[in-house]
Amino acid sequence: MPEVKKIATREGYGEMLVELGKEHDNLVVLDADLAAATKTSMFQKEFPERHIDCGIAECNMMGIAAGLAATGKVPFASSFAMFATGRAFEQVRNSIAYPHLNVKIGASHAGISVGEDGASHQCNEDIALMRIIPGMTIINPSDYIEAKAAVRAAYEIDGPVYLRFGRLAVPVINDKPGYKFELGKGIILKEGTDVTIVATGLCVASALEAAEKLEADGISAEVINIHTIKPLDTEIIVNSAKKTGKVVTAEEHTVVGGLGSAVCDCLCEHAPVPVCKIGIYDVFGESGPALGLLVKYGLDGQGVYEKVKSFVK
Repeated sequence: MPEVKKIATREGYGEMLVELGKEHDNLVVLDADLAAATKTSMFQKEFPERHIDCGIAECNMMGIAAGLAATGKVPFASSFAMFATGRAFEQVRNSIAYPHLNVKIGASHAGISVGEDGASHQCNEDIALMRIIPGMTIINPSDYIEAKAAVRAAYEIDGPVYLRFGRLAVPVINDKPGYKFELGKGIILKEGTDVTIVATGLCVASALEAAEKLEADGISAEVINIHTIKPLDTEIIVNSAKKTGKVVTAEEHTVVGGLGSAVCDCLCEHAPVPVCKIGIYDVFGESGPALGLLVKYGLDGQGVYEKVKSFVK
């Protein structure tokens, strides 16, 4: 079996900013003294006059981004997820979302896979924080290919967008003919009849691996990639739930307020079925190797497989 190519989604963020910068003079990139880590350094090198390093002042950065958007620019404000959503929540809510300004928030180093940086930097709450803000679009790409497509889609729509990227190199699963990114539309990656696995971010690759293991056990799992958490593709989730009768959600995020909660909200209203949520269970993270942490918290392929099998049985 050929080795699977792995690239961090933050790489796709940096590369697509450069591509869009060549096409659009109104695109401006802001960073909070983390250009190397968020990969906005690629844009900084190509367009130094359109890159603003705001220093370690994320709240001010969001205010500056709001001001730029009010003048017709399309700013991408970049930082770690913990700081972009946690530290600067008030500015995102009041200065960007309330007036519905055209600001894109590029948040890297999200989730437990930040690894050795530990609990203070492992933001497992960012989707929940952004999801409760009216009018906020939330995109959590599954790989490098999808990350690039997501950044372009974010530029093309009007209004605030939260883009979630990771530090860890993850499998490239969308590098195939016919791949198409549509904002707000889930993708059925594998059809099944016994259980639906709805996954987002790096857990999409884990869900595919789990589905293969389940197949060997005689369990047919349908795998859906939900890259856009808000607005949620309710139709694809409801249709699949009605077909399989059981749903599992998988996310590198707390099970409170993220994808699992969004799916439960949807199914409770339109197609009540048993649901199992896989994610971080009301705990803070810890320092350790990223891959080891994914295994410990059951977010790798084997972990998802074991939880789905137990749920179905």
